[in-house]
Amino acid sequence: MTLSQKVVITAGASGIGLTLARRFLARGDLVALCDTDPVALAQVRKSFPEVIAVQADVTDEAAIGAFLTQIETQWGEVDVVCSNAGSSGPAGPIEDLEFDEWQACIGVNLHGAFLTCRWAARLMKAQGAGLILLTSSTSGLFGCPLRSPYVAAKWGLIGLTKTLAMELGPFGVRVNAICPGAVEGPRMDRVLAIEAEASGKTPQQVRAQYTGGVSLRSFVTGDDIADTVLFLASPAAAKITGQAMTIDGHTESMV
Repeated sequence: MTLSQKVVITAGASGIGLTLARRFLARGDLVALCDTDPVALAQVRKSFPEVIAVQADVTDEAAIGAFLTQIETQWGEVDVVCSNAGSSGPAGPIEDLEFDEWQACIGVNLHGAFLTCRWAARLMKAQGAGLILLTSSTSGLFGCPLRSPYVAAKWGLIGLTKTLAMELGPFGVRVNAICPGAVEGPRMDRVLAIEAEASGKTPQQVRAQYTGGVSLRSFVTGDDIADTVLFLASPAAAKITGQAMTIDGHTESMV
């Protein structure tokens, strides 16, 4: 890979995805992203007019396919694909969850990754090079009470990462997962509120529970995640594949 790379990011208009886009742009890379939020996409287009920003749902095969085909047609090759789209899903005891809630969470986190990785695999095998990064979570390494759909999806992404690393390694393609811990920002604030309601605790108590289970006793930031992603996308990580890279301050307990 050269220093200047062509990078695709799903769910790239806010949160971790937007931070990744900003950091790749800052080092001179070309960035294309999709998202479902038209307001966030409009802000990206205003702030970063050089970015290709398209409204597409990763669970809609036709929509995500059209976005990815557009990028392939325009760029020809892609160096890095960040399969970042995810949903926190519902919180509560499994016996209280609705099937459609389960399906929606699995759909965004896992089915969306399948559709993105299927395209990336075909393109990168033909190139003989490339990096696929899947956004899992520390929940993909631990159980987490009251979050069964999310945890199941994130564990699935680790399995997908390991399998694709095996499939694509002989073609020079690397596949890794990043496993963020609790990330500061509006999305995490919403998760704390959902878990507080499901558990009967206050959001402050849930936050204290999260930080108390981490060795560094703190949340991570989007830039902490981006530091690791940019390393994985660099020549220094040329032999790193099939890994689940935690950026979490060392999780000791999810309970």
